Order: sequence, then C-alpha cells, then structure tokens
Amino acid sequence: MALNKKPVTGMKDIMPEEMEIRDYVIALIKETYKSFGFTPMETPAMESIENLSSKQGGENEKLIFKVMKRGEKLKLEEAKTPDDLVDAGMRYDLTVPLVRYYSNHANELPKPFKALQIGPVWRADRPQKGRFRQFYQCDIDILGEPTNLAEIECITATTTLLGKLGFQNFRVHINDRRILKAMAALSGFAEADYDKVFIILDKMDKIGVDGVKAELLESGFAPEAVEKYGQIFDGLNAAEDRLAYVGDLLENKEAVDSLKEITASVEAVKAVPFELMFDPTLVRGMSYYTGTIFEIEIDGLNCSCGGGGRYDEMVGRFTNLQTPACGFSIGFERIITILLDQGFKVPGSRDRIAFLVEKNLPSEKLCEVMKEAAALREKGHQVLVNVMAKNKKFQKDQLQTEGYADIREVFAR
Repeated sequence: MALNKKPVTGMKDIMPEEMEIRDYVIALIKETYKSFGFTPMETPAMESIENLSSKQGGENEKLIFKVMKRGEKLKLEEAKTPDDLVDAGMRYDLTVPLVRYYSNHANELPKPFKALQIGPVWRADRPQKGRFRQFYQCDIDILGEPTNLAEIECITATTTLLGKLGFQNFRVHINDRRILKAMAALSGFAEADYDKVFIILDKMDKIGVDGVKAELLESGFAPEAVEKYGQIFDGLNAAEDRLAYVGDLLENKEAVDSLKEITASVEAVKAVPFELMFDPTLVRGMSYYTGTIFEIEIDGLNCSCGGGGRYDEMVGRFTNLQTPACGFSIGFERIITILLDQGFKVPGSRDRIAFLVEKNLPSEKLCEVMKEAAALREKGHQVLVNVMAKNKKFQKDQLQTEGYADIREVFAR
C-alpha cells in the first residue's frame, strides 16, 4: 500500500527558505526579550485533560486534540462516553501550561517571574492563511507583579521586537475588562450574561453599532438594555477623547486611570513608531482575563497578530493563592506569513561557499578539500561540499538560488 505523501490537514511541511527566516525570528525574539529580563523556560507538549478543560481557555477548549489513555488505563469496554477514554491533550496555548508550571515551582523561581516560552501548540481549528492546526506561539509573561509595570514591560518589549523585524506604524489596541463590565452593568445587562454580550460586541468592527444592537435583540436581551448599550457606543464614536468620555461615564475610574498610566509610560519609551489606541470594543476571547487587555494589528492581515492581558485569578485556581499575572503572545505564524509575502531576507547572513568535487576524486585530494572547508568554517563562512552532478549547470543554478555565490569546482586532475 502506498503511503500518503501529504501532511495532515491543517499542518504543513516547512521548506528551507522559510526555516531560515523562522530560525532568525526566533533568535531575535529570544535576544530581545532576554534584554528585558525575561527568562526562557519550557513545558511539555501535552497537559492533563483536567487542566486544559478547566473553563479558562474560552472557545479554545472546543478545539483540543485529545489523547487516549494508554496501557492498562485504557478500558474500552467500560467507557460510556468518548471522554472516558481520554486523560491528556495537546496544549492549545502556552498560558495554561505556564500557570501549572508556576504553581509547581513558585518557591524556586524569582519574584516577580518574567517567563519567556516558545513552542508549538495544537488546535483542531479551520485552517486559513496564517493559521494552522499546529503552530508556534511566543509568549512573555510576568507573574507576581501587581502594578502596571507588568503591562508596560510586556507592551514595550513586544513593540521593540516588532520594530527590529522592520514593522512600523502598526496599532496596539488596548482596553480593560473592568471597563467592558462597567459599561455592560450601566446598560442593565445581568452579570451572568456578560460573556454572551461581549462575544457579540467583538463583532463591532464588522457589523457596526446597529449590527451589534440587532444581534443582541435577536439573542433575547431586553430592548432597553440594548438601546442604552448602543447609546454608550454612539457617544464613544462621537467623542474626541474616548478614554476621557469613559472616565466621565463610569463611577469607578480605576481602570481608566490605569490605562492612562500605561499609555503615557509606553509612549514615553517606544522605540519604533506605532499607535497605542484605546479600543472600547476590544474583548479578547479568553475568559481568564481580569484587567488590561491588548491586541496587535498589522497592515496586511485582516486579523490580530498578537495579544494578551492581565489574568490575576488564574494561578489561584491551581494554588488557592492569588498571584497577579500579565502576558503578551505574538502571532508568530502570522508574522512569518507577512515576512514571506514581503520577500524578507535574513540580514547579515554568512558568506556561503560551495565545493563541487568530481566523482571518484582521489582520497588525498578530497582530504585537502575537507581541510580547506573546515578552515573556512572557522572563519565564519557557511561551507557546503557536494559531489558534482551530471547536469552541473542546473546544480550551480540551484546553489546560487540558495545563496551560494562562491562555487568552487574540484577535479581529479
């Protein structure tokens, strides 16, 4: 039987040209985040199904690749539902594993702990451009810092990284879950309905205020609450200073003052031109966010290219000890997609030299070539030694395409 040559749907093979860019970007991510004091760490690809299904991952919990029990634990005859056969799953993000990791090792880690984690995650999602079922995430998180310094550091470090990759004039949308909840409460929605309201609000950029109002009414919410909610956003759209408008509207101004401090601090130190903008319709899908939330928008993709926020209650669900936490995840795959579309070339690549040696080259002459290649590598060159092909022109053209500008032919005579 012939084997299937195609990769699993929603996953992809990575060609050498893309791999070079990915390696470069990952190295730059590590270098940049380390300069801000973030510490590399790692967690396993699989987590217990209890942790992954703990109602903290929002819609992602519907996309888990579940792993069957193994050996004696797998009892097919006793299973009543498919979930009875499962005890683990592939991680769908890096935040839940980080929190489990911190809960186990908090006493051994510095406080606050500035974590840097890069690795693959898996979601049974519908594939599209820049989105796959297996993809890399690059996260920074600060655990144990209750002040706005955590948000300021996460935003500053991430925007600095984007600047080093050549991105400018992108937008960082920022909001606070406390503001979202206060506006929903002011409108008259029940607290138990907030998440449903926010899911509809998240469509504002696509369907507008009237579309949001119509969908809220279709979902059975009280007309007076929907009308009041619409009036708030009509006022926001007309306001010159949206944040000031919200501050005047809400009795609890703590979240507004917090956003003002974050914005002023980030603006004072930003290393690349970008816009940090208050966006009262920004929701973020994860239910674990408790305060500030933010998201990156880059021209070229009609979707978020990274995001994060504060999740002060998540660690406590593992340890019963409240631990403030804030994190930012960049959309690694989407950024790679943009760079590929732009024809990005890795800067400062080492000179590439290729030796094409004739077939049946005497061993003493081959030794000379290998010694010369070793000496060139010591000097920092990238050196390839290949046997000369019959179609030498095609071989040389291919090597030049791969960046080998210096091609040296070695013959037996």
